[in-house]
Amino acid sequence: MGCCISQLAAKFAFFPPTPATYQVKKRDDGRLVAVSTTSSMPISGAVDDVNLDVLLVDTKRGNKIVAFYLKNPYAKLTVLYSHGNAADLGQLYDLFVQLKANLRINLMGYDYSGYGASTGKPSEFDTYADIEAVYGCLQTEYGISQEDLILYGQSVGSGPTLHLAAKLPRLRGVVLHSGILSGLRVLCHANFTCCFDIYKNLNKIQKVKSPVLVIHGTEDDVVNWLHGKVHGSLARAGKVRGQTPKVAKQDKKKKPRGRAHKRMQYNRRFVTAASSLLLTFKISFLRNSANLCLLAVVGFGKKRGPNSSEK
Repeated sequence: MGCCISQLAAKFAFFPPTPATYQVKKRDDGRLVAVSTTSSMPISGAVDDVNLDVLLVDTKRGNKIVAFYLKNPYAKLTVLYSHGNAADLGQLYDLFVQLKANLRINLMGYDYSGYGASTGKPSEFDTYADIEAVYGCLQTEYGISQEDLILYGQSVGSGPTLHLAAKLPRLRGVVLHSGILSGLRVLCHANFTCCFDIYKNLNKIQKVKSPVLVIHGTEDDVVNWLHGKVHGSLARAGKVRGQTPKVAKQDKKKKPRGRAHKRMQYNRRFVTAASSLLLTFKISFLRNSANLCLLAVVGFGKKRGPNSSEK
């Protein structure tokens, strides 16, 4: 019965865009490129971007997944980005370009099995195999060491992120963006962990040795911001120093469901917090200090105006 309930929970966890927003094609010179399949979500400039590598990576579970590696010539750090449950790389490419430029990082993003042009079907354990395969690619193809790597997990992506982070004690840092405590805690608002639960992040985060930044929108109506209690979990374990969260003022205007969950990365305060994060990780690493966990609660205040990039 536990297996059936776990499979049922998994069905509620994964919503790959259908059809996928891009295809992978091979040019005459053998180079792989990503091509948009929808006019509403074009991958602007991806075909001619010399700083973008489109990769096909084999996983230990027999799937072939797509990864985008965006290079910044000024970067000293690399971010491995695990996206949410309802997006694919075609929808995230423009965001990746912004993060690469604004934060001066290399960025590796990938589609889970069954997402985008990746083969297979999505499942909890497939996402674990996916991120392990992509990390192996970063090591072998680009010479990236864990000391120069930041793992970034958004929403469901917090699951594979913490899975890998628990195995890599010398990571530069971990970012959890609107992360979940566990699958059933999102679906049923349970306050306990079952054997058939999926993405038991509340347990796994206590095994993470590197600095952790938790970011969650206070108006998140998909994953309640109280899932940021992973911060409290670390503090109770006596492994980190905690900082008091600062909650931004809110306006009362109703917003479309999911906005604060999916679009927080377009908020200017998010970019500022992410920039500070890289500096924090650098200082923490050089000083070999105790692990540091920051809970940055980012809210959505007044409308930015017609030139705003928020959506």
